[in-house]
Amino acid sequence: MNKYFKEFCLRGLIFGGFGPIITGIVLFCVSLKTELFLGGKEILAAIISTYLLAFVHAGASVFNQIESWSIPKSAGIHFLMLYIAYVSCYLVNSWIPFNINVILIFTAIFAVVYAVIWITVFLIVRKTTKKLNRKIKQS
Repeated sequence: MNKYFKEFCLRGLIFGGFGPIITGIVLFCVSLKTELFLGGKEILAAIISTYLLAFVHAGASVFNQIESWSIPKSAGIHFLMLYIAYVSCYLVNSWIPFNINVILIFTAIFAVVYAVIWITVFLIVRKTTKKLNRKIKQS
């Protein structure tokens, strides 16, 4: 398990640097719609939270490589890690209000999008695997 923790941290550190870029894009888009004046505290919170979001997002991909885990277990833990990171980041930055109805809507949308992406990747991998197996059998 230690090797997976190290891999989680390595992936997170490598790809976590995109957080400030995401923050800049979000702040730019928000500033187009409203007069935007954020203090240093808000900007720092946005940068740190999006860095942590990117860190967890990149690092969580390691769960799919733990061969001793079933697919539902790895997908479930991956989903929970991403969900907690996203909802925390969105709440900390007030991108969604701390309102149970809004959080439930966010949760539903997040779950549907996650499922669509996961199923799409699963089907592509399965199709590719079948194609490769056919080529191996023909050889």
